[in-house]
Amino acid sequence: MNKHIISIDKVTKRFPVGDGEFTALNQVDLQFEKGEFAGIVGPSGSGKTTLLNIIGSLDTPTEGKAIVMDRNIKELSHKESAALRNKHLGFIFQVYNLLPVYTVFENVEFALILQNKSASERKKAVMEALEWVGLENMAKKKPAKLSGGEGQRVAIARAMVKRPEIVLADEPTANLDAKNAHAIIQTMKNLNKELNTTFLFSTHDEKVMAYLNRMVHLEDGKVVKDELIETQNFIS
Repeated sequence: MNKHIISIDKVTKRFPVGDGEFTALNQVDLQFEKGEFAGIVGPSGSGKTTLLNIIGSLDTPTEGKAIVMDRNIKELSHKESAALRNKHLGFIFQVYNLLPVYTVFENVEFALILQNKSASERKKAVMEALEWVGLENMAKKKPAKLSGGEGQRVAIARAMVKRPEIVLADEPTANLDAKNAHAIIQTMKNLNKELNTTFLFSTHDEKVMAYLNRMVHLEDGKVVKDELIETQNFIS
């Protein structure tokens, strides 16, 4: 097995634009280890989300290799990509994407139904995930009854319920006030420590950056700085 849980080797991604093309990523080389709490940071248009989408097997490189959990993203079939996401990856976005007609419990449970787990297994896992984010008493509520911070915590529970090796979070605090943002990031930090899950953020939010152990700076699709952070100023 590759010692890196994520390995990005000279990845370039180009998109057609009119008669030409736009280079979103340009010869990116990166590796991430299991248990990292890292961020891809930079201004809008720097390539952050494109890189996260490739790691999450939602897109493929134009050139180069992206190896995730020992799988070459470019060589996966649609079925194999779906299996990788279903079993090993969790996703958290700035838009919570909760299904309004279902309860909090049912929204979190959905990922486990795709894994064909029994009802008793699903119930145990869902309630444990809701306890992680402090929402075990809201299992029967519908998303419309939740605050923004609570909705994002449900999204975290939904991502974590299958205990993925990697969680990809794309601007997860963009729609939250400062208090809720800090609470959300602290929840993810706690899960990172407790479960040794690799968290990888795409962000330009300084509140998120204050919690990271590593920051990869992107500009115009290129890595311009890759720094380890020795101390964090996050709020407990």
